[in-house]
Amino acid sequence: MPLKFRPKFNPKDEQLEHERLISLINSMADAVIAVDENIKIVLFNSAALNILDINNINLNTPLDNIFKPINKNYHPLNIENMISRATVPISNRDLRIVYKDGSIANLYISIAPVHLGYGEKGQKGFVIMLRDITREKSLEEERDEFISVVSHELRTPITIAEGNISNAQFVVDKTGEIKDVKKALKEAHSQIIYLSEMINDLSTLSRAERGRLHVDVENIDIKELVNELIESYTPEAKGKQLELKAVISPKLKHIYSSRLYVREILQNFVTNALKYTAKGEIVVHAEPIKDGVMLAVHDTGIGISKTDQERVFDKFFRSEDYRTREASGTGLGLYVTLKLAKLIHGDIKLDSELNKGTTFSITIPNLN
Repeated sequence: MPLKFRPKFNPKDEQLEHERLISLINSMADAVIAVDENIKIVLFNSAALNILDINNINLNTPLDNIFKPINKNYHPLNIENMISRATVPISNRDLRIVYKDGSIANLYISIAPVHLGYGEKGQKGFVIMLRDITREKSLEEERDEFISVVSHELRTPITIAEGNISNAQFVVDKTGEIKDVKKALKEAHSQIIYLSEMINDLSTLSRAERGRLHVDVENIDIKELVNELIESYTPEAKGKQLELKAVISPKLKHIYSSRLYVREILQNFVTNALKYTAKGEIVVHAEPIKDGVMLAVHDTGIGISKTDQERVFDKFFRSEDYRTREASGTGLGLYVTLKLAKLIHGDIKLDSELNKGTTFSITIPNLN
């Protein structure tokens, strides 16, 4: 039902009511713009200036002179037509506005037709409310992407594991051939391990997003930590005929930081290198810097394109490169790595060239 103003008062009451109205809309966080039936501006608040990114609005200015929204497909919208067709209050969450610097904001708009008084002839118009919902939209998109990615990533290993276990059961029932049973169970087990790693990534991500990760600082022997990782991943490297080695500076000293997070960051670098390197070597470097340590993992793998380098730390990002798609992954590893690096005040750098290899490095300061 259309909004209606109260009937006219005497001049003093009308002036007082007008001042109260102005005070009210200026106190609102949402942008409010009132237009007449010709869609010319007759009233606005300071929040409207902020959301439109302008310094002032001249009254009687046509709204479409200063507000040129686009739809979710980036096509221009005729705001005058949209407003003039509103015979009842309407709303829309799919508008966008492009600012002078090229940035884009998602907007919620509410349009309500207004009459000066019930059953009276007089000026008609509309009240428009605008709200920046960019963050809300971003969270919605992340949620949808999360559901899509996780459901897809879960489906594949579960299907493979279920299929191999079924094959093992079939072989046991029909032939009892142990070799075939072992092969099927080994593949099923590898998929279960992958699912476990994904759950760990999601758990770490959840804690990081909610700010529930705490840094327990301790004295870390970096040389010992690096050698532990080399020993852990040497069998996997040998299985791919890769050389995995460490180059550790003799001047390296202990540092004070989170051993858990430093190990997880370095481990993510190493597992990434193993995943995307088909031949050559993977080298873990460790050397002292002023009041800290620099750790780097260099590989001779497929490399990362310039375009992908800009997004490689984004949540759920997976390159379209077919060689990347051949390897399983959630697109969470490097995103979590960056979160952990920030917690220990580390600075991550990436140096990569397509088809020539990649180097991920991090400088870690003492936290004592």
